[in-house]
Amino acid sequence: MAILASCLYHLPHFLPKTSRRRSIGALPIRSRLEAHDNMEFSQTSSSQSELQSSDVWQLFTEAQQNILYLNKQRMVAVEELNKAKEEIQTLHQRIENLEAGKHEYTGGDKSSILWEVLLRIDSMVLTGLIDGGDASDLRRLVMDSKVSFPDDVVPLLQKRDAELLAELRRLSRQSKRSGFHVVHVCTEMEPVVSVGSLGSYVTGISRALQRKGNLVEVILPKYKSLDLTMVQGLQEIQSEFYSYFNGQLHGNKIWTGVVYGIGVTFLEPLYYSSLFNREMVYGYSDEFERFTYFSRASLDYLVKVGKHPDVIHIHNWETAIIGPLFWDIFINQGLSATRILLTCQDFASQCLEQPEKLALCGLDPSRLNRPDRLQDHSKAHLVNILKGGIIYSNKVIFLSSINSKGRILWSPGHGLEPTLSSHKDKLVVAPYGFDQTMWDPSRDELLPENFSVSDMKGKGICKSSLQQHVGLSEDASSILVCLSSTLVICASCVCILWRTEFSAMLDSDEN
Repeated sequence: MAILASCLYHLPHFLPKTSRRRSIGALPIRSRLEAHDNMEFSQTSSSQSELQSSDVWQLFTEAQQNILYLNKQRMVAVEELNKAKEEIQTLHQRIENLEAGKHEYTGGDKSSILWEVLLRIDSMVLTGLIDGGDASDLRRLVMDSKVSFPDDVVPLLQKRDAELLAELRRLSRQSKRSGFHVVHVCTEMEPVVSVGSLGSYVTGISRALQRKGNLVEVILPKYKSLDLTMVQGLQEIQSEFYSYFNGQLHGNKIWTGVVYGIGVTFLEPLYYSSLFNREMVYGYSDEFERFTYFSRASLDYLVKVGKHPDVIHIHNWETAIIGPLFWDIFINQGLSATRILLTCQDFASQCLEQPEKLALCGLDPSRLNRPDRLQDHSKAHLVNILKGGIIYSNKVIFLSSINSKGRILWSPGHGLEPTLSSHKDKLVVAPYGFDQTMWDPSRDELLPENFSVSDMKGKGICKSSLQQHVGLSEDASSILVCLSSTLVICASCVCILWRTEFSAMLDSDEN
C-alpha cells in the first residue's frame, strides 16, 4: 500500500485538476475502497433480506396451514353442534310424545289402570307378600268408587310391590262397591285367541258389562299360538302356584295383562306343558284332559289369590266341568257367595267321556255317574260334560236369534231334552247382536266412506263400492242385503239379562 501511495504522489503536476476525467480507474483509492466496502455490505444485506424473506414465507405458510386446520376443526365442531341440536330436538319431541301418551293413558283408560293394580295384588299373593284376606280387602279398596283414578294410582304403578302395598294400605275404604265382579273362564278371547264366535262373544260381553260399572276379568290357557300384540302390560308373575291333577299338585306359571280394559290371566302348565304348547287350539284326542286341567287350575288360582267373584262365567263344554268342581269341592273354600253362569252357543259338542276320567280333576265318578247328574241319556256308560255344566250352573244362556225357549227345550236331536226340561227355569235364550263400539260405520277406517244416522251420504258410496267389489251391477235403486257370519252378542241384551236374571239370583239365598 505504501509503494502505491508513493507512485500516486509522484504523478506529473502539469495536468490541471479541472481537466481530469473522472472514471472508475481514475477514482481515488479511498473512494474505490469505500465503494468496495459498500458493495460487500449491499451483498450481505441482500443475503440477510433473502433469508428474512424465506423465514417470513415459512411462517406465513405455517400460519395459513394452521388457519386451514382451525377452520376445518370449526366446521367439524359446527357440524357436531348441529347434530347435537337435532338430537336434543328429537329428544324433546319424544318426551312430549311420551307425556302426551301418558296423559292420554291416565285420562282415557281408567279400566286398564285399575286392572294393572288388581293384577299387582294377585302377584303379591302369589309371592307371599300378603294373604288372601288382605288381598280381598285391597281389591275392595281399589274398586271403591271414592278412590280417584288415575291420579292417586298411576304414580304407584312405578313402585315395587312392597311400596305399592304400603301406599294402598294408606287408602281408606269410604263407600260400598257397586256392580258385579265377573270372572270368565274360557278358551277364547278376541283378539288374543279366536277360532270361532266364542272369542268375539267373550270380548263383547266383557266390555259391555264393564261399561255398565261391573268388574270383569278373563282367565285363558296360555296357548303357543296366542297373539299377544294387543295385550297391554304383559308380565310374568315371578312365582308358581300349584293345582291338582291326576292325584298330584303341579306347578303353573302365571302371566297377566290387559286387553281392551279387561284384566286377563294366562295359565301355563309346567309339568303338563304339552297340553297347550301346540299349533292349534282345538282338534286333539286329549281335549278332555287339556280343558279339565285348565278348569281345575282356574279354580285353584281363584282360591290361591283370594278372589271372591260374584259370578264365574263358563262357556261351552270346555269349561263346563267347573260346575261340578265348584259345588263338590270349592264351595267351602271361600266361594260360598259365588254363582255359576254357563253359556252354550250350540249343543253340537257335548264331550262324552269315560266316567273314571272324572277322577283326574278330583271328582268322584261314582257320585256323578248317575242319570240325574252327568250320566249321558243315550249312552249310559259315558258321562256328558256339557250336561253336568247345565245341571250344576245357576243360570244357562243359550245363544240363538231364531229359536224360542220352547223350541230349544223340545227340539229332538241334541239328546239333552230331559235335562233342559228339568232345568227349564234357569234357561235363558239370548239373541245374537253386535258390539256397536266395534261395528260403528261413522268411525270404521276400513270403509271407503264413513256415514251415520245424521249423515247418510257415505252409505251410497259404500254400497257402490261393495257392488263393484263382488261383481254386481252398480244400481243405486237395487236393494242390497249383507250378512256377517260371526256376530257378537249385543250390549243391550247382555245388560238386560244381568239386570233382571242375575240380580234376582244373587239376592236369593237359594243355590
